[in-house]
Amino acid sequence: MILPVILSGGSGTRLWPYSRSLYPKQFLPLVSDQTMIQETMHRLTHFDSDKIEIDSPLIICNEAHRFIVAEQLRSINLTPKDIILEPFGRNTAPAIALAALAQPDAVLLVLPADHVIKNITAFQESVIAAKKQALEGKLVTFGIVPTSAETGYGYVKAGAAIDTMSSVVEQFVEKPDQTTANQYLASGKYLWNSGMFLFKASRYIEELERCHPQMLHSCRQAIDNVERDLDFTRIDADTFQACPEDSIDYAVMEKTEDAVVVPLQAGWNDIGSWSALWEASEQDESGNVLKKGSGDVITLDSNGCYVQAEHKLIATIGLENTVIVETDDSIMVADKNRVQDVKTIVNQLKQENRNESSLHRKVYRPWGYYDSIDCGERFQVKRIVVNPGAQLSLQMHHHRAEHWIVVQGTAQVRCGEKNMLLSENQSAYIPLGEVHQLSNPGKFPLEIIEVQSGSYLGEDDIVRLEDVYGRE
Repeated sequence: MILPVILSGGSGTRLWPYSRSLYPKQFLPLVSDQTMIQETMHRLTHFDSDKIEIDSPLIICNEAHRFIVAEQLRSINLTPKDIILEPFGRNTAPAIALAALAQPDAVLLVLPADHVIKNITAFQESVIAAKKQALEGKLVTFGIVPTSAETGYGYVKAGAAIDTMSSVVEQFVEKPDQTTANQYLASGKYLWNSGMFLFKASRYIEELERCHPQMLHSCRQAIDNVERDLDFTRIDADTFQACPEDSIDYAVMEKTEDAVVVPLQAGWNDIGSWSALWEASEQDESGNVLKKGSGDVITLDSNGCYVQAEHKLIATIGLENTVIVETDDSIMVADKNRVQDVKTIVNQLKQENRNESSLHRKVYRPWGYYDSIDCGERFQVKRIVVNPGAQLSLQMHHHRAEHWIVVQGTAQVRCGEKNMLLSENQSAYIPLGEVHQLSNPGKFPLEIIEVQSGSYLGEDDIVRLEDVYGRE
């Protein structure tokens, strides 16, 4: 049986402003009604169990994303084997080491959470071929059969053939310039490096011990001191913080003598940019991709464009190869050939400590979500939706007071020593410094309008006294 390991990291920069650091692309519905991580999970359920057995996946994710992962899997009725939380991102080699140490007897199929694979049958056949090599102790990488001379991907050069599907890895090469990429494509010996792997956990541990013993030592200490927290496994943060940061390619695959490549021709796309998403999406007769959330798009004499309207009407006139993305707080307009430079914009936002780099206006929490409707000097207005049976933490604020108005549902409010049950159109006042808590005791979502007033309105002015989600 194969154990899938789904890597759900990502910084949320390449598809800004739709993707943010606290809500990156794997949690977004980019190519269908399902999010990327949901698509990845569902893809595995469509394997033919008579040909290959697939276990429930183990997920590695950032601690800040844990409730998003759990909720998105719950909503499609899929249960992972475990969700291991990384307190800090340390790239792919340590993440995979945590999975290997947690399941040392397993055969691991390592998959990023945010890739598109359209042909599941072809994917399954490549996995079956890779498993054969993995059981013989090889470390297999999947190489994408190139369809063009791409400069945005690393490449794997296939060497001597082992069988009809597998070859020895002769060389891993970095992202090439255009001339070199053309040569790679013409040679027929180079495949795109997909970032997907299959091997025995025990073999990966052996190779990491040989190639990067300090990394393995840190990961082993971190996984030996885990704590269960609701549906999650928390590793030891102090020891993992000392772990070196590196990718599996550099740490292991380029150093091992047992690297094997299996080709994959299955409609793969890593959605690594807005231009890649344009390629993976259905285009109209003018080559345009028009995505309409709650907004709308009208085009006139525009060709080869990607236009995404989340809330407003976007009208284009005479545009060529342009990307336009509108969200509730940002609009990005870019030449399709320059979309990689969006990272520069995100870095500038981070340097200026702007929320647009990390958060959307609508922010999801384990109890529901809030939407920041308006703000100004010394005030902020939020629409808060609490799921049935859920509750916010018992908390207080040093710098702000709050007014709550129930729009829909029933609110159970604790304010100091007082407990109140509020229905639609009723309200409560939470003085500055008062201990308080909001709960939804009903069977339907609770919606309230919260008006904050005070000298400082940041999210870090929350002192949690009790929290059922372990956020104290």
